[in-house]
Formats: sequence, C-alpha cells, structure tokens
Amino acid sequence: MPDTPREMEQPAAHTPDDDTPVEKSVGEGAQQVVQEARKEVATTRTPWLQTSKRGYFLLGIYALLLVLFALLATFVHFHPVLGVDVTITREFQENQNPWLSGLMTAVSYIGYQLWLSIGLVVLAALIFWVVDLRLEAITIAIVYSFSGILDAVIKIFVGRPRPNASLVEVFRTVSGQSFPSGHVMSYVAFWGVLFTFGVILFNGLRWWRIALLVVSAFFVVIIGPSRIYLGAHWATDVLGAYLIEVALIGIALFIYLQLSKNGVLSPHREHTWLSSRKFVRGVKNN
Repeated sequence: MPDTPREMEQPAAHTPDDDTPVEKSVGEGAQQVVQEARKEVATTRTPWLQTSKRGYFLLGIYALLLVLFALLATFVHFHPVLGVDVTITREFQENQNPWLSGLMTAVSYIGYQLWLSIGLVVLAALIFWVVDLRLEAITIAIVYSFSGILDAVIKIFVGRPRPNASLVEVFRTVSGQSFPSGHVMSYVAFWGVLFTFGVILFNGLRWWRIALLVVSAFFVVIIGPSRIYLGAHWATDVLGAYLIEVALIGIALFIYLQLSKNGVLSPHREHTWLSSRKFVRGVKNN
C-alpha cells in the first residue's frame, strides 16, 4: 500500500512577541520621532489667516494680477522681441564672473531635472502628510501639477520664441516657447507654497521654520534673475510667470482655507494607522 501523504505543516503565525529587540527599538524610535514632529507642528500652528476676513480683498488683488498677466501675454504675442527685454538682459550679463555664472546655473538645475523636481514635491507632500497636515500635502501636489499644465497651455497660445543668441548671450540652448518662464512658475508653485504655509501655519523661531522660510524665499526670489542672466528667458517672461503664479497660489490658498474651515482632512485625534504597523508592536505590548 502506498504511503499516504502527510499533512503539510503550517508555519506558525507571527505574533508581536516574536519581534526582535532591534525591531522593537526601531519601532519605538520611529513612533517617537513621528509623534514629536506632530506635537511640534500642532503647538506651533497659528489660526491667523483662518480667522482673518481679508480673503475677499486678496481675491481682488489676485484678479488684478490675472488681468495684468492677460494684457502682458497679449502684448508679447504680437511683439515677441522688445527693446526693454534686450536691454535688461544685457545689463544682467554685463558683469559676468565664474561664481555668479555658477550660482545662476546651479539655481536653475532643479528645473531641468524632472525627476528631481517631482521628487522634491513628493518628499514635501509626504512629510506634511506624516505630520498630519494632509490637506496641506494635497494642496502642494495639486498646485504644482496644475501649474505645469497651465504653463504648457499658455506657451502654446502665446507662442513667443526664446531669446536669440544674436541679441544676447545664451548660456544653454533650450527648446520650446518662452512665455511664461516654466522655471519660475514651477519654483514659485513649489517653494512659494512652502513659504506660504511656513508663514500662516506656524509661529515662533524654531530652526526648521526659519530654514523653511529662508530656503523657500531664496529659490522664489533668485530663480527669476537666473533665467534672465542665463539668456533662457526675457524679463517679461519672468514677470508674466510671477504674476500668474502668485495669482494661482492666492486662489489655491483661498480654496484651501475654505476647506480647512469646513474640517476637510482635518488632523486626526488618534493616529490609529501608526498603532497597526509592525514597527510599533513592541510599544503596544509594553
């Protein structure tokens, strides 16, 4: 009689007690870092803008910016090369030196690397999400994505050519249309939103808030001059990008505040998702 097959032995289920001391230590450390970050964010949040009634006044300013942008876009569509643009670019490029050229090139580098730009946006959104600023995380991603789409659409309609090497020095030849500056739009969409959240959400002189404000302001301010210096865009391209992007951020901020007041994606009182993760099992069983 042939042998009957024996029943397969089922592996023992993994229980929290099976976690090694190293896993427990890592879990406790991870949970402590996240919880301290959330506590830090919660204690520094300020309701200044949420309780302010300046929203509709600011919307009027954003509408004015949109009108100015539309007028500028129409003008450069019919006048692609402006004498004032050529003069400004030549003034920027008059006193060239290695360190300034290196700085301007380095500032624009992120905008040339799509993977790096998207990576920064994803990282920032993830950090905001982890510290329980979920609506803010989504706002960062949406503003950046919409800005990229808007830039592409406007370029098609305006159809302005890039600066010509016969008129100014072009450090790096770039394809595509010139108005508005895509670098400026993407930088303001990302760094500008981070700067805005740093101002309206937090208070105090904590090092991370100061670093957020300084770094964000640096990129927002310097990216415009860098595009002119490198001969990649005219000054009116840069101006148009600032106008449309500030208006876009303002409108997005208004929508964000309305959603926030209505409790959309408001912070959790209990972060149950953390307690269900393996890396905090050791904490649960203490």
